[in-house]
Amino acid sequence: MITVALYATDTMADWEYGYLIAGLAMAREQNPDANRLLVASESGEAVTTMGGLRITPDVALADLPPVDALILPGAGTWESANEAALKLAAELVATGTPVAAICGATYGLARIGLLDDRPHTSNAAEFLTQAAEYRGAEHYREEKAVSDGTVITAGATAPIEFAKLVFERLNVFPQNIIDAWYGLYTTGERRFYDQLTGA
Repeated sequence: MITVALYATDTMADWEYGYLIAGLAMAREQNPDANRLLVASESGEAVTTMGGLRITPDVALADLPPVDALILPGAGTWESANEAALKLAAELVATGTPVAAICGATYGLARIGLLDDRPHTSNAAEFLTQAAEYRGAEHYREEKAVSDGTVITAGATAPIEFAKLVFERLNVFPQNIIDAWYGLYTTGERRFYDQLTGA
């Protein structure tokens, strides 16, 4: 079973992780042992999302069991907070465990040097250069989402591409299902729906 941790912090952007966690739930419907999603906040206390949802995490970061991936949604807190989550991200990356960051969370990774020597993206190149510690401009890619195999990054407007890269990295679904899922949510065409339900 794959254990995926979603880091929850105040003001996290609801739309950035929605496709991803819904896809993980879809995989669990097909196979209850496919994956486990754990929601963790820094202290274990409830957080309020950007959309005003109150979320009660499963655990505090300090009590998080070993995980197979860490998901870091964007939020208005990454420029100066979330140090425990960033420390965990660095530890996981050092062991080859996937860390996926979208929007503001990419700024957090830039702050601690995790984007200095790998291909990555974000909301815009200029967004990351605001982090004084960032040294990875030459590796920035003007793409919706980028994976180097361990670190997955995406801009705020690419939650579908973000989810797709995570699904592929974790082998959540066979590739034909991922392709049908991606086609459906990017085009809305019936043929992809038929492929997805047929698979």
